[in-house]
Parts: sequence; structure tokens; C-alpha cells
Amino acid sequence: MIKYEMIIYWSDEDQAYIVEVPELPGCMADGKTYEEAVKNAGKIIEEWIETAEELGRQIPQPKGRLMYA
Repeated sequence: MIKYEMIIYWSDEDQAYIVEVPELPGCMADGKTYEEAVKNAGKIIEEWIETAEELGRQIPQPKGRLMYA
């Protein structure tokens, strides 16, 4: 289950929804619909974690809910 914060927004330039995962540096995904973008982000998060494990890098723990936005 994905527990990392995701920031989701529409990009006019890309004509797609963009998902950023701030707790995992460089982890981003996109999709033509909101649902597709979130689904793609789930896959990318899993791949990010797998790659970090293979390289012996530390995997950040999810911080949970922000206290403010």
C-alpha cells in the first residue's frame, strides 16, 4: 500500500496530470486522467523503492499527513 504523500496537478504544457512524490527524490509520474496519473505513480513508487534497495540506498519512511499546507 502506498503511504507516501503525492502532489497532483494539471499541466497545460504537457496536457496531463502530473504526480510528484516529494519524499522520494525525482519520483514523478503522469497520466491523461487523474486516476491514470495516480495509478502510474503507484507503479513508479514501487520501482523507485526496488531500485533504491538494489543500490543499497536508504528508503525514506513516509511522513504521513502534513500539519499545514
